Amino acid sequence: MGTSVPTITMAEFEAIPFTVNCSVVYDRGEHLLVGASPGNGYFTRERVSALLAWARPRFDSVDVVYADREVDTMLVALGYDPDRARRRATKDVRALRRRILQGIEISGSDARCTALSAFEDDPAYLSLRADVEKAMLDDPEFRGVCERTIRRFLLPRRGEAEPTAEQWDAGMRYLARELPFFLDTPAILGVGSSVSCYHVEMPPTELLFTRERGLRAAASQAYATIRPLPREGVRR
Repeated sequence: MGTSVPTITMAEFEAIPFTVNCSVVYDRGEHLLVGASPGNGYFTRERVSALLAWARPRFDSVDVVYADREVDTMLVALGYDPDRARRRATKDVRALRRRILQGIEISGSDARCTALSAFEDDPAYLSLRADVEKAMLDDPEFRGVCERTIRRFLLPRRGEAEPTAEQWDAGMRYLARELPFFLDTPAILGVGSSVSCYHVEMPPTELLFTRERGLRAAASQAYATIRPLPREGVRR
């Protein structure tokens, strides 16, 4: 990453902005975007509640956006038959939404909970998604990062086996829906600046936040790894 970036520690979470500019945007405290994915045991009601309680005094506003499209496609790619994949996807998405809403209520936060599909008619989101899809085709460096992301997801489930063509396609479609919020959340949500966060560093982060040309994050967009501190009752 080059220049050293400070780790910001508050309450039960630590925040690690990815670059110096990410630190600047983080310090503004205008907006936090929490991305959540179904079928992920990390997003318990208690953890969502704790994260939102931590974020409440630090950010002017918070949005939690959860994936609800292409979930069944990814499950099919992992070996589920289509009918079972649809049922499992529906169940997982509903459970995730319920946990997020419960976490918001418990924390006393005024965070908004929105499905990713709610942005499918939003011009800014669609423009950014088109940029992502074009880069997946035309930008070998970006495509390579996307492929590493898909491998990282699939390898624990497939061992050393190379992803199939179906799995590559499903993974790329899933990423194309999520990555606009890494690029320019302010344009989508109409906020001055925003910090997108996840509890682990994502493979596209370094490319999107450090490259000088090609597809890259807006100056008002930051990324931070925000994760629980290893204290009693709070698991990573």
